[in-house]
Amino acid sequence: ARWYDLTIEGQPVHAGPTPMQVRRDPFMGALPILEYCYELAAQYAPWGRATFGDIKAEPGSRNTVPERLIVNVDLRHPDPGVLYEMDRLFRAFVVETCEAKHLLGRVEELWHMPVTEFDPDCVDAVRSATMELGYSCMEMVSGAGHDALYLAKVAPTSMIFVPCKDGVSHNEAEDAKAEDLEAGCNVLLHAMLRMAKA
Repeated sequence: ARWYDLTIEGQPVHAGPTPMQVRRDPFMGALPILEYCYELAAQYAPWGRATFGDIKAEPGSRNTVPERLIVNVDLRHPDPGVLYEMDRLFRAFVVETCEAKHLLGRVEELWHMPVTEFDPDCVDAVRSATMELGYSCMEMVSGAGHDALYLAKVAPTSMIFVPCKDGVSHNEAEDAKAEDLEAGCNVLLHAMLRMAKA
């Protein structure tokens, strides 16, 4: 995962008297850039991701073309080479778009988290416990920055996920059935017992 602040600067002018064709409006640069990020994620499907968690317009006046936009950008892919290419293409598109629209664009990388491979023995213990208990399972790429990523730097680690209704997580509507939670706890217990015997 890579997190960025994308800053696009234009010229603040009054919304009423300023014709559209002469505006240096940061949104005119931001819109194609954000759309391009979604296209990048689709180009590198199924694991490409593009998310914009916040957009701030300055000075923040209803009747003024903004002087500056700051967009939080989150690009993700589990393959480091693909993520590097997404980064390169994103940065190049920002330069190209802002130059064409007579805007100033800047990409500041705030955070980069390389892919974390979990301990094969822990992963196998979870898989084996799941099968022994007769539950269905699948291996997946999380793509999220769980605490387990940091724990994996100092201790053997893996993760267990349980199904949520409609696949929704990190949302108030997140809902897991009691029996799925029980199954997840049973898998954890049996995986721990398996690891303790190893």
